[in-house]
Parts: sequence; structure tokens; C-alpha cells
Amino acid sequence: MSDLGLRIASLHVHPVKSCAGLGVDHSLLTATGLEWDRQWMVVDPNGRFVTQRQRPAMARIRPQLGAGALRLDAPGMRTLVLPLAAGGTPCRATVWDDEVAAFDLGDEAARWLEAVLGEPLRLVRFDPAQRRLSSAQWTGPLEAENGFADGFPILVASTAGLDELNRRLAERGQPPVGIERFRPNLVLDGLEDANGEDFLDELRFEAEGGPVVIKLVKPCVRCTIPSVDPATGEQGHEPSDTLAGYRADSRMQGGITFGMNAVLVEGVGRVLRVGMEGQATLAF
Repeated sequence: MSDLGLRIASLHVHPVKSCAGLGVDHSLLTATGLEWDRQWMVVDPNGRFVTQRQRPAMARIRPQLGAGALRLDAPGMRTLVLPLAAGGTPCRATVWDDEVAAFDLGDEAARWLEAVLGEPLRLVRFDPAQRRLSSAQWTGPLEAENGFADGFPILVASTAGLDELNRRLAERGQPPVGIERFRPNLVLDGLEDANGEDFLDELRFEAEGGPVVIKLVKPCVRCTIPSVDPATGEQGHEPSDTLAGYRADSRMQGGITFGMNAVLVEGVGRVLRVGMEGQATLAF
């Protein structure tokens, strides 16, 4: 198979599932993907996950990591500070069809979320003692662990794919969008073809201590979240309407896709950095 040269254009971590993400210049790789990615989640009183699909205003909850704490900010609200070393009350939480072990982070966090989103909600943290695995239908013999991600530990997108989308948006008289709408972890630069990540098999980066190998396994089918304005938390129609015009994917029974779900083959404990150069092999 042919090798393609590429580089890491940006790295993104989303500590609280479906809240705003963070651009980072480097990230440690763990068994569940980038460190701290989707390790917290908002749930309803029954313990079921809540996302921007139902509550677009979650886009305005902005996390920060540092000084041993997760900090959450929202317009008009004081900062909620949650020590990273803090425990919590053991509980169960449901993300899609998976019921998993978690820790409830208490009434103060619940009151903060209710004040922001206007309904009773709670914040839970993933219990790292368990192994929540991606679907073997897509990973084959690889056992890929997840935190609270929808189903795969790493999401890969490309600058070429975003550029093509923004070109098409401009043709329709629509403003450009940023990559944050697609909530990737790893954004690649250097692909000549728009959405060229669709055709990649493995990515390989030489990190300190050894290689990082990431396998792209499944196209990412898109819901309404990319059409939530990250600045206002309001649901719109773009870029979903434009994507529908050219991104129906036969591999996903006509679902609208953008980016690729991926799993970590090798590299736990190693660090990815923005600007790092690597190689990719073609899937076919």
C-alpha cells in the first residue's frame, strides 16, 4: 500500500461530553483516547446521557483543565471547580445502549447544571476501572476502550475536508464554519483530496518513546450537532443542509458522514503534538 505524508494540524479534547472542546498543543494518549477526553458526562435524573442533540445550549458550557482541576464556565455563571483527584458517589450511567459504572459528582455540580440548562441534571465521571469497548463489527480483533465517547476513542478529520465544506457553503451564500463543530480529536493537514481521511487505513507518528499507530475503522455519521452554533448554543440548519448535498455515504446506508472514527493500535503513554509529521497507509 502507498504511504502518504501528513502532519497534525490541531488536537482537541472534549472533557465533558457534548460541551465545548479545548484545542491543545499536545496530548497524552491513554487506553480510552486523548487524556481527559469525554471523561465527564451530563445525565438526566434516570442516569441517561444528555447532549446537544436535545440541549443545544450545552455548547456554551466551556471547560478548562489545569492546576489539578476541571473548571466549567457558562454565560452569567460563576465558575464550577471540580478537583481532578476528587472521587464521587458510585452510580450507573447510560450512554447509547451501554450502561456503565460512573461517579456522581454531587449536588453542587447538579445545581450548577440546572441553573445553566433549566432542568434537573447531574454530572458524572467515567469509572476507569471498567472496560467499555467499541463495536467489534468495526474494530475486528482489536479491543478499543472508550470513556463516554459515542462509540470510538478517537475521531479524525482533515483541513481539506473542512476547506471543501466551506467552499460549498460560500457557494450557497452561507458563512464558513470551524472544525470545532465536528468535535474531532485529531485534525490532519497534507491530504490532497477533500475528505481524504475516508480512504486511510492507519496513521503512524514517531513519538518520544516509540510509535503511535491509529487505525481508522468507521465513517462518522453526523447528527444535528454540527449545526449548533458554538458561540450562541442555538440550533440551525447549516452546515448539515450543505453536507447532505454531497456526503451521503453508501458504507453507512446513505448516512451523512464527516470524519472517521478511529482506534489506538499502539502508543498508550506517548504524546501527540501539533505539527508532528507522520505517514498514512491507504485502505484500498
